[in-house]
Amino acid sequence: MRRMSKSAVRVAREALAAGRAALPEHGSRFSRRDHTQAQLFALLVLRRFLRTDYRGVVALVAEWSELRHVLGLTTVPHHSTLAHAARRLPADAEAGGPMAAPRPQSSDAPVGAA
Repeated sequence: MRRMSKSAVRVAREALAAGRAALPEHGSRFSRRDHTQAQLFALLVLRRFLRTDYRGVVALVAEWSELRHVLGLTTVPHHSTLAHAARRLPADAEAGGPMAAPRPQSSDAPVGAA
């Protein structure tokens, strides 16, 4: 049975753990490494949980020291960083659905056929 929570801190903790288990630490070896993908994922989950936009979740986390501590954030990411992460991470991951995996290419179609 799944337990539901109304605590943003608890949701953030669970989302961070899920992100660490499922995502690589950084999207590229050339990443700036200011924030991990798990931290960004947790912020996106919080955005959905709190029913706010990117600017709203950034403002809340900037004022909520316990959330920053739970997520291990020394700095709060810019709202555009979250928007870019939302496009990069699997589309249904933020909503809590199964991780979208890339579709395998069909071997029966000739190469170059559309």
